[in-house]
Amino acid sequence: MNKQKRIEILERFALANPNPTTELNFSNNFELLIAVLLSAQATDASVNKATAPLFKVANNPQAMYELGEEKVSEYIKTLNFFRTKAKNVIKTSYILASQYQGQVPDDQQILESLPGVGHKTANVVRNTAFGHPTVAVDTHIFRVCNRTNFAPGKDVVAVEEKLLRVVPKKYLYNVHHWLILHGRYICQARKPQCQTCPIADLCEFKEKDKYLYGK
Repeated sequence: MNKQKRIEILERFALANPNPTTELNFSNNFELLIAVLLSAQATDASVNKATAPLFKVANNPQAMYELGEEKVSEYIKTLNFFRTKAKNVIKTSYILASQYQGQVPDDQQILESLPGVGHKTANVVRNTAFGHPTVAVDTHIFRVCNRTNFAPGKDVVAVEEKLLRVVPKKYLYNVHHWLILHGRYICQARKPQCQTCPIADLCEFKEKDKYLYGK
């Protein structure tokens, strides 16, 4: 895919959604960090349902740590791997409370060192909380970038590196959210909605005609 076509795609995304953000609900950086940590192998909707009552009783590291692993588990038991996630929530909360004055650090390496916080989670937090032009490649972004040929790569790391190379700086802050939303609602895994896709004419998906015209 050439540069001109990529820019046109990004311009259309920007026109349709000039200020995209995560669909996870949060009111501070700590809530964002915990919500993203919990979102692994779970939908944003399911995480929001679990965190709504949880954040009412614990929305800072000290309160979360004091709540304890068992009680956290009860709040998030509807999520996959909830016991492991509860352990990580408590460990991360303790570290933030004891070493970082209860604040979420704006540092990639520190974030990635927290229990349950990997590269993708750190990227999401640094982008959404601190405004860094980072790109967190999840399954939606990986699929969209490869299917459309926007930024193909053999794995999430390759796709992230490609996006950072080919996306102009002015779009980098928002591209993560645009691609996730596009993959979640339009370019879906089982049946891409090519007939309602705003970039169908620019997309280089080889099977596009089958979904556009039933061919």
